Amino acid sequence: MRIDFLGLHAFVAIAERGSFQHAAAHLNLSQTALSHRIRKLEEDLGVKLLSRTTREVSLTQAGLGLLPKVKETIEGLAGSLDELRRAGRSRQETLAIGCLPTVASGRLPQALQCFQERHPDVFVRIYDNSASEIAELVQSGAVEFGITMVAAHRWDFDIELLIKDSFVLVCPKDHPLASHTSLSWSDIAEEPLIRISARAGNRIIIDDALGSRRESQCWRFEVQHIQTAVALVRTGVALTVVPRLSMDTVDERGLRLVPLKNPSVTRQLGIVSKRGVPLSPLADEFRRIVVRTFA
Repeated sequence: MRIDFLGLHAFVAIAERGSFQHAAAHLNLSQTALSHRIRKLEEDLGVKLLSRTTREVSLTQAGLGLLPKVKETIEGLAGSLDELRRAGRSRQETLAIGCLPTVASGRLPQALQCFQERHPDVFVRIYDNSASEIAELVQSGAVEFGITMVAAHRWDFDIELLIKDSFVLVCPKDHPLASHTSLSWSDIAEEPLIRISARAGNRIIIDDALGSRRESQCWRFEVQHIQTAVALVRTGVALTVVPRLSMDTVDERGLRLVPLKNPSVTRQLGIVSKRGVPLSPLADEFRRIVVRTFA
């Protein structure tokens, strides 16, 4: 059944004020328009709700029974709308995103600076977590989107590709391999290497690209973070393979980055959001800023 909210609102206004004239003034309507709403409501319901004489307006028995139910419904609906408004204001004032640590310390600050200039009062919460953790945050709705490695199998995510990031060999500048313009994986098969923990998405990309050949590499160390691997390279302990973008905030003095081929290994970085859930205006604006930053 279609609910005549305008008619019900008019009915409550008349009942509370006991006068068509006062109710019409409260609703900013003419008395004719108010009378039309009540007549239409009564015709839809098939009962008289008001008894009107030249001196007064009173409720019929049906009107007396309906009034408390309508008032309760309108008050409940008004409360729900107020909650939505408060939630909307809160969402406009707070932005939560996920971001890979290497991006959070590299490209993200530039995007945040631009965003802050436009919205200095917005509180931004950044989850600088691993790719798997970011996927969970996006799926649960804890963040509006994540800047992370793109996984083609995530059919439940909307994906916007930002960049293809190649993996490079990191070695000291005085290392014999530092003079090469590029190297094959077979060229470094005998070199002691540092790899990142299996929990990291970069490790999975390398393992998948090399296939069975990954076991022929000389993995001597395993660390949890790229920064640790680079620090070990700097001391000459071993070499490591990392995404080129992860070196953006690293002091490269004393180091050499050499592209790798056969196979060339890349990771795709992009913005992922939950499919079917539109971004808030703030999140969408920041998304556009991130895209321009990577472009």
